[in-house]
Amino acid sequence: MIPFITVFILLACVILAFFILIQNPKGGGLTGTFGSMSSQVMGVKQSSDVMEKGTWTMIGIIAGLCIVSVIFFQKQPGLDNNGKAIQQKTAPAKKGK
Repeated sequence: MIPFITVFILLACVILAFFILIQNPKGGGLTGTFGSMSSQVMGVKQSSDVMEKGTWTMIGIIAGLCIVSVIFFQKQPGLDNNGKAIQQKTAPAKKGK
C-alpha cells in the first residue's frame, strides 16, 4: 500500500508545482494572461481563484496522504518503540556430559 500512496503523493506534488509555477504574485504569468483574456471575452475573471483553490487543495491532499501513509508503516522486527535494538536474552548453554 505504501508504494501506491507514494505515487499519489508524488503526483500531487507535481500538480502542486504546476499550480505554483504558473502563478505570478504580481499578476503576470499565465494567470494574468489568460485571466485578462477571459475577462475581455466572457466578462468573468476567475483564473486566479481556480489557481489558488487548486494550490490549497493539492496541499491538503499531500498532507492527508502523508498522514495516511504513517498508518501503513510496519515496525521492523527486533526494534522497540524508540527504534533501539532489542537485546535477545538467552539462557546459558547446557554443558553436555
